[in-house]
Parts: sequence; C-alpha cells; structure tokens
Amino acid sequence: KGKSEGHCKHKKQTGGRGQYAEVFIRMEPTERGQGFEFVNEIVGGVIPKGFIPAVEKGIVGAMDRGVVAGFPVQDFRIRLYFGSFHAVDSSEMAFKIAGSKAFKEAMLKADPYLLEPYMNVEIIISDEFMGQVTGDLNTKRGRIMGIESAGPGLEMIKAQAPLAEMYRFPTELRSITSGSASFAMEFSHYEEVPAMAAKDVIAAYKHEEVEEE
Repeated sequence: KGKSEGHCKHKKQTGGRGQYAEVFIRMEPTERGQGFEFVNEIVGGVIPKGFIPAVEKGIVGAMDRGVVAGFPVQDFRIRLYFGSFHAVDSSEMAFKIAGSKAFKEAMLKADPYLLEPYMNVEIIISDEFMGQVTGDLNTKRGRIMGIESAGPGLEMIKAQAPLAEMYRFPTELRSITSGSASFAMEFSHYEEVPAMAAKDVIAAYKHEEVEEE
C-alpha cells in the first residue's frame, strides 16, 4: 500500500572467486492494473550496465512467488538507485540474488495486501425468482449493478462478485430456478480481500509451508 526501500549486500567468500553485489531500491505502488515497472536510476557506474538486467530478473522472480501467501505481486514500480560491485567477485547471479532479497525486504515494509478477482455476472431469470437470486448474490459479497427487462416475464441481473464465492453459484442457480435461468460470467478486475478472509488464506498458506518442511 505504501512506499518503501530495500537493500541487500550479497557477499560470499569461498576458496576461489567469491560473490559480491549490493543494491538499493525504492518501491512504490502504481494504479490498479498498471502492472510492474522497473526504473534504472543508477548513475556514475556504481553498478555496471551489464548487471542491471540481472537485478530486474531477481526482482521478477521474487515478485512471481510473492511474500503474502505465495501469490504474485502486482501494480508497483521499482527504482534501482544505488549499489556497489566488486571487479572480480561480482556476477549476474550475485546481482540477481541481491535484487531478489532487496525486493523481499522492501515488500514486507510496504504493507502488502491480498487481491482477488472480481467477475462481471449476467443472469436472465423469470420474475418469480428475482428475490431469491438477488438474495443469494448478496450472501456472496455480490453487488447488483443493474436490473433490466429481458423479455416478457424475464429480467436480466447485472452484478459483480468475487470469483472465490461463485464456484457453486451455477449449481445453486439451477436449483433455485429449476434449470430455467441463463448465466454468464467474465473477469472484471481485482479488489482487496476483506481482512478476515485474508487472514484465513495466509494462515492456510503458512500451514502448507510447515507441512512441506
């Protein structure tokens, strides 16, 4: 939700050639749906140009795995503004690792939150089922966007609802209307997951991680 900074000095010395890379990044949110943007603000060669793509690769790899319940991170900008290198020990791999670790640090400071897909829903039903169907949508965190006539005795409900709540809806709709309804659904946008639901998702993810270990 907020701006943050991340830093990593990756330094490893083994018998022969070591590993060295240091990066400083700034992270800031962007408009919903804008995706990921990487901005190189390095001046004076403090990180050689050849290593800049490796930093971005490290960030993208960490971004795809996320830090909240293992989901990809969306809609943010990373500014790589400072760092350092070693003439012998620096490598693409070292800068990739440093980029990944700096991103994780910045992400945890930025107050991240979970998003869920919302769907556009269109339902055509007989007038007699209107109350039951709209009531069912309301229990699924659905929002009625409009209702219009779809012919004699028929109504079209236009709504938006989170995908997580809609998996059983087609079956429930058939049950309510005895199979006489028409139903269509397509992706609309992402919205923040309510706090209680987010806690359940994160807890389940942490439980799975423990079991895997």
